[in-house]
Amino acid sequence: MLISEIFHSIQGEGRYVGVPSVFVRTSGCNLRCWFCDTPYTSWQQEGEQRTIESLIDEVVRYNCEHVVITGGEPMLVRELVPLTQQLAALGHHLTIETAGTVDLNVEADLMSISPKLANSTPQGSEWTARHDERRYQPDVIHRLIADYDYQLKFVIDTPDDVTDVEHWLEGFPAVTADRVYLMAQATDREPLREKSVWLADIVKTRGWRLSPRLHVELWGNTRGV
Repeated sequence: MLISEIFHSIQGEGRYVGVPSVFVRTSGCNLRCWFCDTPYTSWQQEGEQRTIESLIDEVVRYNCEHVVITGGEPMLVRELVPLTQQLAALGHHLTIETAGTVDLNVEADLMSISPKLANSTPQGSEWTARHDERRYQPDVIHRLIADYDYQLKFVIDTPDDVTDVEHWLEGFPAVTADRVYLMAQATDREPLREKSVWLADIVKTRGWRLSPRLHVELWGNTRGV
């Protein structure tokens, strides 16, 4: 498996915000969001080939219950199936962070799905058409939300993006408001604070959730935290 990094931190987003977690970040992605906050896993992929055994050994050394497997897009990696099976057998709570475009039968306590809206498409790039074609895979989403406990995290750049969220949710009537999280598109503290103010007003009127990006609030645009 091509692994970008492994680190011990706290979950900064969604349902388990603030929970100590070990993050295993795979390298490689089938999308190219213009605002990607981990370009070293997508636009400029880098990493080290690791065996499943070495990954498990490193995770276990942290003595931490929660493990978050993120990327990139970890669901592209077939070895994720045995990795999650073995981590689950050891009693770890597993969160998989995915854009919901690839289906893989993994073990997960929480499927953390971050659907990519139209606002994610890079403009004037060789990836523009490819990204747009791949970013919405409703059959995959339906399977994931039927088979796993899940949350939906939408990255919001401007208030107009909320209309896109509403249209997206129309295709999934079984999704309840408490599973929907909005979070600001920002990698620095000040724009994060500014956008979160008007996002708070939006979620109040719809029963959705506002997700912080606690790692940005604490450490800014810093890798490995």
